[in-house]
Amino acid sequence: MNPVEYRRPATADEALTLTGSAGARLLGGGTNLVDLMRKGVERPSLLADVSGLSSLIEPTEGGGLMIGAAARNSAVAAHPLVRAHYPMLARAILAGASAQIRNMATVGGNLMQRTRCLYFADTAGSRCNKRSPGSGCDALEGFNRYHAILGASGDCIAVHPSDMGVALAALDAQIRILSTGGIRVVPLTEFHRLPGDRPDLETALEPGELIVSIELPPSSVAARSAYRKVRDRASYAFALVSVAAGLAVRDGRVEDVRIAFGGVAPRPWRAFRAEAVLLGRPPTTEAFEEAAEAELQDATPLSGNSFKPNLVRRTMTAVLSELAGDDR
Repeated sequence: MNPVEYRRPATADEALTLTGSAGARLLGGGTNLVDLMRKGVERPSLLADVSGLSSLIEPTEGGGLMIGAAARNSAVAAHPLVRAHYPMLARAILAGASAQIRNMATVGGNLMQRTRCLYFADTAGSRCNKRSPGSGCDALEGFNRYHAILGASGDCIAVHPSDMGVALAALDAQIRILSTGGIRVVPLTEFHRLPGDRPDLETALEPGELIVSIELPPSSVAARSAYRKVRDRASYAFALVSVAAGLAVRDGRVEDVRIAFGGVAPRPWRAFRAEAVLLGRPPTTEAFEEAAEAELQDATPLSGNSFKPNLVRRTMTAVLSELAGDDR
């Protein structure tokens, strides 16, 4: 039994002070952190509960949307502005977890959740460089059905589990981070680090920093968008592959497009190559398949997930074909 001090800061500045303490962890809804504490992966000496900080969801002056980091996932998914203008985000959240978990989980906590790799969670003997740097990675030769085909390294092949993060990556979300020096802004596509030789360094968040909000900019594709998640069972499960996409077509050609993948990389994977291939092209099945091939040219399937490239290709093509609709 490890003693843990619990504090509930009333302000963001108070939370920053607590994060400077050795062994401190920020607690949102606790749906991931508490699980890891039970398994012995996380052993904080202090929990700073930030779930009572900003949870506002409101439009910005520029026509975008600001979401407080403490906003509950269920509140975001149900918000009229999200449902009307960012449907892929609402659908991603609803696909991500049960109603009970959505009611507890926060936006900031969702982005900070750690991988669901079996070997990461097994402290009884499995080797994991993310949990214990330099120990090795048992997933490389083990059960890797759910693991990465893009952006991984020889030290870690775990994927980021967030559904919400995939939609936010496609929506060009910006993460606002508070420190004693003020606010800095990090694109969501750059917030989660690729593993390289330091898979234990997972995000761009530095010690003594706190996510305070996520900003969605105005978008020409957000209102016409979708999220599709492919999983092993119909009930709540982590993605084998997921696709978030938005599409704008004018005069029979793709005017703008945003695509992101989940379940295939250590972070929500923005498909920049695929987007570049599609711009200015007619929205045809052939164009969608060619774009998927361009994005997957560096894919490295493993022994247990060799099906993933084809699953990505088919899912992306299906989602974009649905969005193209009568414009094809």
